Amino acid sequence: MKLTSLRWAKPILFAVTLGAVAACGMLPAVGPNKRQIFAGSVQKEGDAYVVSVNDRVTRATAVVPALGFSQAFLSAGQLTSDTIRPGDSLGLTIWENVDDGLLAGEGANATALEEVQVDSAGFIFVPYAGRVRASGNTPEQLREVITARLEEQTPDPQVQVRRLAGDGATVSLTGAVGAPGIYPIERPTRTLATMLAQAGGVAIEPEIARVTMIRGGERGQVWYQDLFKHPELDVALRGGDRILVEQDTRSFTALGAMATQSRVPFESQDLSALEALAQVGGLQSTASDPTGVFVIRNEPAEIAGQVLGRDDLVGAQRMIYVLNLTEPNGLFTARDFVIRDQDTLYVTEAPYAQWTKTISLLASPLTPLANVQTLAGG
Repeated sequence: MKLTSLRWAKPILFAVTLGAVAACGMLPAVGPNKRQIFAGSVQKEGDAYVVSVNDRVTRATAVVPALGFSQAFLSAGQLTSDTIRPGDSLGLTIWENVDDGLLAGEGANATALEEVQVDSAGFIFVPYAGRVRASGNTPEQLREVITARLEEQTPDPQVQVRRLAGDGATVSLTGAVGAPGIYPIERPTRTLATMLAQAGGVAIEPEIARVTMIRGGERGQVWYQDLFKHPELDVALRGGDRILVEQDTRSFTALGAMATQSRVPFESQDLSALEALAQVGGLQSTASDPTGVFVIRNEPAEIAGQVLGRDDLVGAQRMIYVLNLTEPNGLFTARDFVIRDQDTLYVTEAPYAQWTKTISLLASPLTPLANVQTLAGG
């Protein structure tokens, strides 16, 4: 009888220990389980709202970054290639209808004034015509002004004005472009998209390229691909504009029972929970719990209020959104739920994984019976 009792003692101790270890939560784990997360909810006197995701929650939380240009950028007309600006160099030729003219030398009736520089205020000096505003005029308009001035000094003058070159109408391109530098605004490059093409296009994945344009004290930012999807965003350029191309800086943190645990940059403009899971390698069949996919974020009060059906919230709220991929529409819900910058995507371990750890621990030949008894007593 005593031998029989001893024969059953070890299996009984094994089973009791197995349950005790699992119940005590003493096994190694990647983080809290579902029960522990729900225990920290506001509903159980915790400090976070735990919300199951459905279609209503998905619509209320579908917020993406609002990028675009101000009306001042959108309404600016294109500069003509002939418009004269401060810093330009002009060439002037003046013919006089007399043998002994004001400007021409003896035996000549034409005078060439080369490399006439437009000053910072936009003016040039023409002998006998005085200081003439050039900036903002086309060569033809400036010709008429100079002609009118000289008619008071010499009969029937003929004037030709040529825009030679200049640095007054340039923009600077920096960041992730093919060839950063300073480029003149010319006939083929009067708009943002054409100027970017002149600089070799973007040097990063177009899907996540952001274009910032700075004009004086004003700035605007758009997605690079939106320049082609929405032609109105391909705004006209002005001299002195600064253009910066940079990669999207948004990211989310992946934790828990997944193939990857790290800070993960966005790979597209809009990222869903399903795409975020795929981006980090998806769920692990032997470790991940498809009913325990959590998205953790600090939600603005106005959005949290819509989700919770409340209007008394003040300040950002701690929200934990629960996705159950095993529900009939679980995959559709995860596909529609939008991941935002600084979100934490956490997947709990499957109960099977915990039991597997327990069995492996207790069945290991390296685990002395004394240590098993110690665990069971914990």
